[in-house]
Amino acid sequence: MLTGASGRIGNVIYEGLKKDGRYTVIGADIEANEGQGIVKMDIADELRLLELTQGVDTVLHFAWIQENEDFLGKVLSGNVSGAYKLLEAAAQNGVRRVIFASSNHATGYYKVDEKPDPMDPYRPDSFYGLSKCYIELLGRLYSDQGKLSSINIRIGNFPGDDRPHSERAGHIWISERDMLQLIVCCIEADAEIKYLNLYGTSANSDNYYNIDYLEGLIGYKPLDDATELLEQAKAAGERFARMRQGIKADKSDLTSYIHRSDR
Repeated sequence: MLTGASGRIGNVIYEGLKKDGRYTVIGADIEANEGQGIVKMDIADELRLLELTQGVDTVLHFAWIQENEDFLGKVLSGNVSGAYKLLEAAAQNGVRRVIFASSNHATGYYKVDEKPDPMDPYRPDSFYGLSKCYIELLGRLYSDQGKLSSINIRIGNFPGDDRPHSERAGHIWISERDMLQLIVCCIEADAEIKYLNLYGTSANSDNYYNIDYLEGLIGYKPLDDATELLEQAKAAGERFARMRQGIKADKSDLTSYIHRSDR
């Protein structure tokens, strides 16, 4: 089951897993979408969560209330409380694994050159990042209690149009196909993995995080590199600029010719 199936990241995963063909996917969100087969689910509705998690092997938790700085009103009462209710429903129904869409903001106050390990102490840079830390720790508790396996993906930059928008974003960017591959790797990861935090990025040349070990651990081998795409975009921009300069030059020559002919 996938929560937040209509969201920017969730919808890419939802459609990708359906096309994969190996999984029966229940997509759920705050509003139903009959065209896509997404059912209605409120993360605060405990009975609905119990209903939807029956017979489910893996829960992908990507639902999120976007009021990230309303700490008491939305962050705790909505996102953190909702995650607790989802984990509790999953545990009661014998769900094997919960994969949570965490964020690089859970460790956002580390300096760029420090390259934090996923198990280093939390250093959230906002209430948004703090709420992700809380939910990761909820997963830790349920895992240590032997109720389920918990994997937290600290997603980097996923802008929604499958390309990095800046050099800074390129350090933590993840492409759509790499995101989908990472999800599948987490679903299929060895049953002995009871708890795991990891950073979700593509194979970016100047990555802020070390992800090389993930190939050996869960089989994740990203295919894309933001640096290559940024260089391609820069080269294309330069070609376009030269082309425009050429057009201007041609117009200038034509104008000069006309002026000479008028004499």
